[in-house]
Amino acid sequence: MTVNTLCTPLEFLRPAAISFGSGTVQSVGAWAEERGLRRILVVADAFNANRVDLLRLKGEVTVFADVVAEPDVGNLDALLKVAATAKPDVVIGFGGGSVMDLAKLVTVLGGGRQSLTDIVGAERAKYRACLVIQIPTTAGTGSEAGTRALITDPATSAKLAVQSRLMLADLVVVDPDLTTTVPPRVTAETGVDALAHCVESFTSRKAHPLVDLYAIEGVRLIGRFLARAVADGGDKEARAGLALAALYGGFCLGPVNTAAGHAVAYPLGTRHHIPHGAANAVIFPHVLAFNLPAVPERTALVLDGLGLPRSAGKELALAYGYCESLGIEMHMSKRGVPEADLPVMAVDAFAIKRLLDNNPRAISQEQILEIYRAAY
Repeated sequence: MTVNTLCTPLEFLRPAAISFGSGTVQSVGAWAEERGLRRILVVADAFNANRVDLLRLKGEVTVFADVVAEPDVGNLDALLKVAATAKPDVVIGFGGGSVMDLAKLVTVLGGGRQSLTDIVGAERAKYRACLVIQIPTTAGTGSEAGTRALITDPATSAKLAVQSRLMLADLVVVDPDLTTTVPPRVTAETGVDALAHCVESFTSRKAHPLVDLYAIEGVRLIGRFLARAVADGGDKEARAGLALAALYGGFCLGPVNTAAGHAVAYPLGTRHHIPHGAANAVIFPHVLAFNLPAVPERTALVLDGLGLPRSAGKELALAYGYCESLGIEMHMSKRGVPEADLPVMAVDAFAIKRLLDNNPRAISQEQILEIYRAAY
């Protein structure tokens, strides 16, 4: 695989301001007040809606607490109706990746001048209705850092991807203390999602030295801290390490993005409602091993970062064992996926060319099906 060089042009966008560390969530209200932002729409899941007081907001605060896992167009439409009434100066995404993606979409759709269909794709959004603040409460998606949002089309069970620099956060607040309530299983699964972001970017056809820095350090942080956070959710240093890894993974998504791992994982969520982190964890070892012939040196560095031995021919077993040691259920059959649906899922995954084209090794529909069978 030919990797981009230091001379290869690359645009690297990051949020205007990032506040990182324990207790930083308490600064959000003051930040908004200093800028005269009085009408505030908080987008949250049911759990985080009950702790909005942590943000210390002032003014007219509206909370949309109906975000669901793997949100679809109907969920977005319900949020846009609330936004039309609230007319916010600022939208706050307070939760995981689904929450933050919806907050991004409200930022460019809230004015009603464009529809979702108008903006699907790259840089098709023309208007910005308000500012946006992102506050992740899990350490996985890295959505707080990027310019992409995903939403499921219920008619096709496909992910619609929107990319726009207008959705980039004006403020990101990464307070690791918010993640201490995340259960061990979800900690493990979202941690492997962050790992997949870093690894897929590091081994991508579009890999670039500017992004490699964040990608491989994200891998190292996860190797150092993920098992600790799973074992002890109150380990604040481990939680901070994972939060930083997720942020770094988010940095990778903009200029490089993910590859076959995410494409193969998506149908598990859209068709069978397996949480995004879990879907990526189930698929991760198989795609890592599949890509090995194209990127052997980089795969070896990934294993180093995770604290795993370099063992030729055993990469799949090592990565699989790593995920399994975190308590992750690695069999699709035990997650309710019917075996008869695997060929249809392979068709869906093979259609996600925007990601498959990034993969360091070409992958066919039949090879995707083989991965599903191996993971079943």
